[in-house]
Amino acid sequence: MGLVRFMERPIGRIARGIVGLVLIGLGAGLGGLWWILAVVGLVPLAAGVFNFCLLAPLFHSPLHHSSPTA
Repeated sequence: MGLVRFMERPIGRIARGIVGLVLIGLGAGLGGLWWILAVVGLVPLAAGVFNFCLLAPLFHSPLHHSSPTA
């Protein structure tokens, strides 16, 4: 459950975006069939941008966690 709590925070959102960018960069840089890695990298990048976590349902948490308002 700690992983889901981490991913719900802003730092988790940033981490998802960074992982996505790294995968896209690796896939584009290596070329050949590694472009598939770049396509896979779009998933965590989108998860960070749109603030959802694909692992959350595995831990019985909501897919999208809305940020608390002040």
